[in-house]
Amino acid sequence: MQQTSKVTLTETQGNSKKYLFPLILVTSLFFFWGFIHNLDPILIPHLKKVFTLNDLETAFVDFSVFIAYFVMALPAGYFMRKYGYKNGIILGLGLFAAGSFLFIPAANTQQYIFFLGALFVIACGLAFLETAANPYVTVLGAAETATQRLNFSQSFNGLAAFLAPVIGGKFILSEATYTEAQLAAMPVAEKHALLVQEASTVKGPYMVLGILICIIAILFMATKLPDIKHEETEEQPSTIKKALTHSHLRWAIVAQFFYVGAQVCVLSFFIRFATMSAGISESEATWYAGFAGLAFMLGRFAGTFFMQFVAPNRLLMLYGLISMGLSLVAIFGSGMVTVYALIGIAFFMSVMFPTIFSLGISGLGHDTKLGSSLIVMSIVGGAFLPLGLGYISDLTGNIQYGYLVPLLCFTVVFIYSWKFWMPNTDKLKPETKN
Repeated sequence: MQQTSKVTLTETQGNSKKYLFPLILVTSLFFFWGFIHNLDPILIPHLKKVFTLNDLETAFVDFSVFIAYFVMALPAGYFMRKYGYKNGIILGLGLFAAGSFLFIPAANTQQYIFFLGALFVIACGLAFLETAANPYVTVLGAAETATQRLNFSQSFNGLAAFLAPVIGGKFILSEATYTEAQLAAMPVAEKHALLVQEASTVKGPYMVLGILICIIAILFMATKLPDIKHEETEEQPSTIKKALTHSHLRWAIVAQFFYVGAQVCVLSFFIRFATMSAGISESEATWYAGFAGLAFMLGRFAGTFFMQFVAPNRLLMLYGLISMGLSLVAIFGSGMVTVYALIGIAFFMSVMFPTIFSLGISGLGHDTKLGSSLIVMSIVGGAFLPLGLGYISDLTGNIQYGYLVPLLCFTVVFIYSWKFWMPNTDKLKPETKN
């Protein structure tokens, strides 16, 4: 039976202790979606081995995830406006768990398309969770500490980025490596048995994850949470056409599209990149992938600190320029320096998403809500741009050249933060500020 508290937001914000357990539950969502996202760098080399895929084909792992966000962004928002955020979280957890359990039949059938389908279902659930979690954290306690609570909850997303590659690498990746020639020379029965064994390594981790998500869903159903359905009080209804008359919003959508594409390219192909450019093993590469996740988390804290002294657009411009330079090192360097360059990129790109987001919705007035949705939908860049990386890698035979895609992406972010970030309430082309 649903238990949704009918208290007002003022009452909610004044009862921090009362909502400590609900806050813990909502914070766990940040960890779990961060964990599942950061298993993708493990899945890409694993599925590449199991299905003998090229880099373009492995990029469909990210495509399946981020296209789901694009498809579900508006339906998730509509569902929660009608049925409330708590019901949206429970539905999201249900989809998350279902997608996790689907990895078992996917492994049994050994069909790559089934793995992609399972990832799509998981990501549909995550679209609901990410839509609901942020507003819930802000109301589960005193209003004056809302920002601190949100930053605290988001830090668990960074913790997951560090732990997922290490844990996933231990239980999913195997030390065995086989060339295409070795596989071709194997007897059919032996090759089939080997690939079945490799594919089955995902069953245990994803089954455990699915069970944990079910437990979290049950706890949400049994816990009283405030109903934070929002009332529409705007006198001038916003439309997509009206929102897009803000030039800085249009550019923020473009910048976010390219930024998310860059993030996915850098982190999802990290293990594959490290093994090729530095010649290290997959198991060793998972540790460096964990360090990249840690750098991402630390970069977000550092960026928040530096913004006390540097304007957000200027910090974004500087970080974009540094990321461009590190991308060049990753493309044209050799050995471990290229791996360290990617870890450096993880640090400097960590503040880009929230900074682009906040600059993009600044000064939108009645168009803020719709503008926010449009920027969130632009994360579909994470579905398409990795395909470009995979294509270039296959075409050239060198995955390092594929990182021309992140270089292009960081260039777009740099241009945005240099010239097109400034809100223009008169809806004229923003003046160039040098």
